[in-house]
Amino acid sequence: MFPLKDNIPSRRFPCITVFLIIVNVVVFFHEISLGPHLGKFLFIYGVVPKRFFLLSTLGIHSFELKYLPLLTSMFLHGGWLHLIGNMWYLWIFGDNVEDSMGRFRFLLFYLLCGIGATLVHIYTNPYSPLPCIGASGAISGVMGAYYVLFPYARIITLVPIFFFITFIEIPAIFFLLFWFMIQFFNGAFSIAAPHAFYAGVAWWAHIGGFVCGIILVFLFRKRNRRPWYIDEYKPW
Repeated sequence: MFPLKDNIPSRRFPCITVFLIIVNVVVFFHEISLGPHLGKFLFIYGVVPKRFFLLSTLGIHSFELKYLPLLTSMFLHGGWLHLIGNMWYLWIFGDNVEDSMGRFRFLLFYLLCGIGATLVHIYTNPYSPLPCIGASGAISGVMGAYYVLFPYARIITLVPIFFFITFIEIPAIFFLLFWFMIQFFNGAFSIAAPHAFYAGVAWWAHIGGFVCGIILVFLFRKRNRRPWYIDEYKPW
């Protein structure tokens, strides 16, 4: 299933969502320009779980080596499909969550979800020598917030059935639960069979980000105001 759009319009232009997309794209073009030096760049600014624990074991707490990658890694991507997929999901789900939190709160929420997602990946893959990169952990947090705030929204979804393609409106609560279960089962399999084909994906970062989003949304959403979408978007 591939989401195309939701049915809830934004009340105002999603400045932070667009800003985050632009930053990710600009950083990706910088990655492309590095040529043969890209691997070293990703190793430095991506989060390498094995290095993270090794530094802890050695008593090294360098900000640049240990903590800065928790932030920088969420703006790096491994290829065009990785970038486009993440930015598409951010565009679909980010604008309404930004509406519900306000711009500054949304930016802080996004960064905290990304850091939380990365920490979950580190502690579930402590011996991995591979750099963990990508915005998917932070975006998973945005999806977790959307799950809480807009469970009755409709997600217009492209669904391939054998050789045919159809478009279906799926309630957000079902779409996001289905997405989460895919992440969870793949994450469980990646631990049970660490050398399988799905082990290179940071499944637990997705899971951790989604759960962080569900928890943090109650701290970051605006209070003392009836949500504007309640009257227009009733349960199915």
